[in-house]
Amino acid sequence: MRRHILDLNTLHTLVVLADTGTVTAAAERLAYTQSAVSMQLNRLESALGVALHERDGRRIRLTDEGQRLVKYAREMLAINNQAIDDLQQRQVSGELSLGIPEDYAFLLTSVLSHFSQLFPAIRLQVICRSSVELISQVQDSSLDLAVVTRQVRSPGGEVIRREPLVWAVGAKAQPSLSDPIPLALYSPGADVFRDVAEQALAAAGRDWRVAYSSQSMTGLMPVVVAGLAVVVVTRNMLTSQLRVIDERSGMPALQSVEIALHRSVGRPSEPARQLADLIRTHLASHESF
Repeated sequence: MRRHILDLNTLHTLVVLADTGTVTAAAERLAYTQSAVSMQLNRLESALGVALHERDGRRIRLTDEGQRLVKYAREMLAINNQAIDDLQQRQVSGELSLGIPEDYAFLLTSVLSHFSQLFPAIRLQVICRSSVELISQVQDSSLDLAVVTRQVRSPGGEVIRREPLVWAVGAKAQPSLSDPIPLALYSPGADVFRDVAEQALAAAGRDWRVAYSSQSMTGLMPVVVAGLAVVVVTRNMLTSQLRVIDERSGMPALQSVEIALHRSVGRPSEPARQLADLIRTHLASHESF
């Protein structure tokens, strides 16, 4: 027995009818004439040999069979869209470089995984350096994109997220919080965390000393966990080895920092545009204001 092959355009019309409830509204959404919508519905019923709808005044009420078919139609249309997206996206190829500070790499884990699945033909290189270095590399076109802490002295970039800063100590040990407060800070010029911390302490009239400095949180962690210093981190950088301390401990409140997306000058390549869109969508939807 030769089975009828369902037409996706007709199934789309059925789904729109189910969503809108009237032939008039469906025709407007599809940019069809009302007679064209009715004709497609009647042809579908004739091909299947079942009634898919009933008239209820001007409204269309789907029969049980019609509702069952709408469910299949939605699934078939979704698969159709996935197939088109997959084939078109896989045609995008080329090389792409992305810079991100080591401490922010965790923010983009799912983005990079998703990007590699969508665009397997793109050769992606990820560079981890300080925000200042990465911005410089984007400006001289050594990098296509960079996700960095927005700099106070040279802002630039597109702000896509704000991260609250907090003071943290070791989960099981902490230093004395009397002046001078021992701090574990990023090296000068490595990021704005150090500036924010020093400005907050100065405004509160507190004294401090630098107990340890490093370019990344990896270097600061052993000293902080050992209870020898206080560190400044974003809430998303907290681990089970750290514990937040706040104003009740005598520490001043800290400002939030802005995470910015920098792109090299000139017209972006298609791979760069696609990755920038993914980064923007992901970070904005998981904002930590």
